[in-house]
Amino acid sequence: MERRKFLSTVGLGAVAVAIPAELLSTPVFDFSIDEKGEFKGNEFPELPYSYDALEPHIDKMTMEIHYDRHHRGYYNKYLAAIEGTDYESTPLAKVFAKVSKLSAGIRNNGGGYYNHTLFWNNMSPDKSEPSASLKKAVESNFGSWEKFQDDFNNAAANRFGSGWAWLVMDANKKLFVGSTPNQDNPIMDVSELRGTPLLALDVWEHAYYLKYQNKRPEYISAFWNVINWNEVNKRFEKALSL
Repeated sequence: MERRKFLSTVGLGAVAVAIPAELLSTPVFDFSIDEKGEFKGNEFPELPYSYDALEPHIDKMTMEIHYDRHHRGYYNKYLAAIEGTDYESTPLAKVFAKVSKLSAGIRNNGGGYYNHTLFWNNMSPDKSEPSASLKKAVESNFGSWEKFQDDFNNAAANRFGSGWAWLVMDANKKLFVGSTPNQDNPIMDVSELRGTPLLALDVWEHAYYLKYQNKRPEYISAFWNVINWNEVNKRFEKALSL
């Protein structure tokens, strides 16, 4: 398999599948299955923009190291962890649905592989806006757009150590924010947050330290300038339809 091949014809939000109830109680996007239901989990996605495209908010050197060393490292280690097992042909969502019973190598590296793919695609150098329907849902669930931003920022800033901040839709179509440690995500059965991830922010130090040092709140603030709302809108609409 050509590892660098990307699913160029579809984005993360465009390829959604409903996982059977016996496997997962919440709807979830799974970029490792294409529209024909074929397994695509062993392909390393290309960055959807150049390393310097998100400057000045995220610098070129950070992007290069983050993508080509950290993300690729998770990918390679995930393949090594599943080599020779049934999980070589198992979609990631199904792996995550029972990850509590699997090795730390599968959990951590599978999470790192998946989370970063989501992360790159929910950023863009091109300006976009949340859709009217997403704004309405946010205001209904959080009280206001500003309250949502505050809650998301706090989830990201207050995650102790390394982890991720998320905007998630639960099984009842409600939106909420929260954070997960390390490379866990809302799809995993070990997570306190369960649902479909709509927006992800990496708050590991390697995501921001070269530019922002220990000033994580400044990095979080800068993130709002590069969010790909077109992608988030697609995920939101697809999650509503599941």
